[in-house]
Amino acid sequence: MLGGLAKWLRAAGYDTYYAGQGTDVSDGSLTRKALEERRVLLTSDSGFLERKLVRDGSVEFLKVPHLPLEEQLRLVVEHFALVRRQSRCMECNAELEVVPPGAVADRVPPGVVRDHEEFFLCRGCGRVFWHGSHWDRISGRLSRVFGRRELPVNP
Repeated sequence: MLGGLAKWLRAAGYDTYYAGQGTDVSDGSLTRKALEERRVLLTSDSGFLERKLVRDGSVEFLKVPHLPLEEQLRLVVEHFALVRRQSRCMECNAELEVVPPGAVADRVPPGVVRDHEEFFLCRGCGRVFWHGSHWDRISGRLSRVFGRRELPVNP
């Protein structure tokens, strides 16, 4: 239900598990995972309030209402007083590593290598990122949400 929010929390630098297709998304499974991995459980499903581990406070929980994505992100950021961190891969959640242009020259268009000095390689899925126009849009949204709670960051 909150896949978009999960991606944006990753962009903001937070290790965010999202139970996608092919995974056990039962309330019990997600509650146990949150407890075992010391994660906060974010959901728009109020049924989680019936889970013992949520009711007794063993699992930290926040019900995120159905709102536009940016408002959901702002709600989570403000509720937990989050600060922006080094971005993670929005797709697989792994950390990004700064690499020189030569390390990825064969994986990006020639003009991109010519126009950029800094690249980021995902340690999980191997995707390559750089500060292009897409990053301006991502960074703009994060800046609107985080306001003054920003740290100097790269993707």
